[in-house]
Amino acid sequence: MRIKVCGITRINDLQALVDNSVDYAGFIFYEKSPRFAGNKIDARSVRETTRIKKAGVFVNAPLEQIQRTVSDYALDLVQLHGDETPEFCAAVRTFIPVVKAFRIGDNVNWQTEVAPFIPVTDYFLFDTASVKGYGGTGERFNWELLAAYPFDHPFFLSGGISADQAAEILEMQLPALFAADVNSKFEDSPGVKNIPLVKQFVKQIHSSIIK
Repeated sequence: MRIKVCGITRINDLQALVDNSVDYAGFIFYEKSPRFAGNKIDARSVRETTRIKKAGVFVNAPLEQIQRTVSDYALDLVQLHGDETPEFCAAVRTFIPVVKAFRIGDNVNWQTEVAPFIPVTDYFLFDTASVKGYGGTGERFNWELLAAYPFDHPFFLSGGISADQAAEILEMQLPALFAADVNSKFEDSPGVKNIPLVKQFVKQIHSSIIK
């Protein structure tokens, strides 16, 4: 089980993720987000940080902006969290691995909503739908919906995950569950991570025999 901590805005938090063997750090490049990384964290510092994979989160961004940001921050993968089409995902995937995010509400039609993106992405991410628009809600969707997930395509689980839910996540019988993606429940304020909570979560995940 991999771990991604999203919403990084401070270089010391990024280094703490490295020190605690977190697999992925997420940087949000959506200006309407309170965790917008573009004006808070130095691109060179991120670029020169090693031993962790760096994911850039975009919402309906132009292809040129994504390409430029990938280069500036030395990103390892791109997470598309808007209304991007399969064709757009395919274009991005020509230069970097792609995670396509889906906002899950009361139900989901796997075949019509999700299946078209399998050939043009490397991973999915399932987050909680919000009437407020794009981005995280800090709330959890009904994880029981994932029991009907019909594909082998690996996915990140997101949406209001807290430090005390590690055991529940590990017990889920979902072969395609690739990583837990955490954010707001591990903060003192938007973009300021509570590293002791991150440590607690990582320790629980890594101490399990389920990987």
